[in-house]
Amino acid sequence: MHLRRFVVGLLVFAALLVAGWLTYRPDRALRVATSAVAEMICAKTYVSGLDPQTVFAETMERPGLRRLRAVMRYRVEPDMRLVEASLLGLHATRASFHDGLGCVTLQGQKPPYLPHTDVAALRAAGPAPALPDFAENTAVEPSDPALKAALDHAFEEPASPPFRRTKAVVVVKDGHLIAERYAPSIGVDTPLVGFSMTKTVTNALLGILTRQGKLSPSIPAPVAEWREARDPRHDITIEQLMRMTSGLALDETNSGFDPSSQMDIHRDMAAFAVHAPLIAPPGQRWAYSSASAQILARIIRDAAGGPEQTIELAWRELFNPLGMRSATLQYDGSGTVQGYGNMLASARDWAKLGLLYLGDGVVGDRRILPEGWVAMSATATLDTDYGAGLWTNRSQHFHAQGRARAGMPPDAFFAFGLLGQRLVIMPSQRMVVVRLGDSVDPNGDIKGVARLVREVIAATAAPATATK
Repeated sequence: MHLRRFVVGLLVFAALLVAGWLTYRPDRALRVATSAVAEMICAKTYVSGLDPQTVFAETMERPGLRRLRAVMRYRVEPDMRLVEASLLGLHATRASFHDGLGCVTLQGQKPPYLPHTDVAALRAAGPAPALPDFAENTAVEPSDPALKAALDHAFEEPASPPFRRTKAVVVVKDGHLIAERYAPSIGVDTPLVGFSMTKTVTNALLGILTRQGKLSPSIPAPVAEWREARDPRHDITIEQLMRMTSGLALDETNSGFDPSSQMDIHRDMAAFAVHAPLIAPPGQRWAYSSASAQILARIIRDAAGGPEQTIELAWRELFNPLGMRSATLQYDGSGTVQGYGNMLASARDWAKLGLLYLGDGVVGDRRILPEGWVAMSATATLDTDYGAGLWTNRSQHFHAQGRARAGMPPDAFFAFGLLGQRLVIMPSQRMVVVRLGDSVDPNGDIKGVARLVREVIAATAAPATATK
């Protein structure tokens, strides 16, 4: 009898163990980790030109990854321009670099689709930017003591972790670059990863296609898998995906177990995301979701005509008019832009993206985004401080109110990214501030950014502000 109970108990335990494995798939979470490490080392080594050992050390301080630091391994193959990351040889992920296209992870046996586009030629063939160029080849260091002190404070480090690791700060007021500073090994032309700031680029591409009459935020999202009228996802609109109110089971926790994280280990990220079921009526529930932005990236690809046409659209209609010559979009294995994150650009070029939104979608005498697009994008969703591809202070949410009390104007709106990537757009100040870095504290150094903004506003309000 005791033996029978033991055997039954053992079988029940085994069944629960198998059920838990199938439900949570820890193997997938571990591959999410190796994928993140391989992607970051590849992009920062081959696009940004940084030291891979330093990149690895900083990457492994990120929450969720630091627990794996003792068993995470990486190797760089310079001849193949490839990076592999693994956990003591297990759950390996490889990422390869391709000129103009950044790094793509190699998922499964099928090789990734690489768009047949000469990005260097697109970059070189562009007309003169509609924005005035920041022509200085060296950082513009301010002579005004208050402005200089603001930059000093932005780069200060605490005596103990978590460290802020500010990499770049750029301040543009009235269209003029008035102050900037960079960490060692970073320069005015160094492309830096923006993580989720890329969602604002996705917003811009959607705006351009809307201006061209090819898309509209109000239409049902043209997703082939949802085309049947009886499919409950059929009525999800593009704007609901932009506002992250689709109701799809794509909530993001950055745990490695959530669908937005696990999307990253699929060759076709959007194809994985569009199969998520509804868990709430569209438009009624907000949940942050990078997977929603990746569905939008596929919609952009289809509306543009394909991967190559998407790249041409981005350069012809956005990057070249703004003079964003360092921009590097990255792609999944199907050739779709990673619309949720991981674009790289210099701090100056991120500032130029901010100037597009500061100018209500107009640069020079050229309208890039439709009239009203910026206001729509910066309008808060439901009771949150998120708009439609931008975060916003134009909200009663406690985060928005807290930022305003800390000195970030009530009319400000933002592109935010992991580890403290910040693009702050302030119409009332006619100013854009960019802060890029590798801050691992949970709030991404938002207090430090608020202090930077507060002090820059105070410095530029002085009647005798001088710059070099």
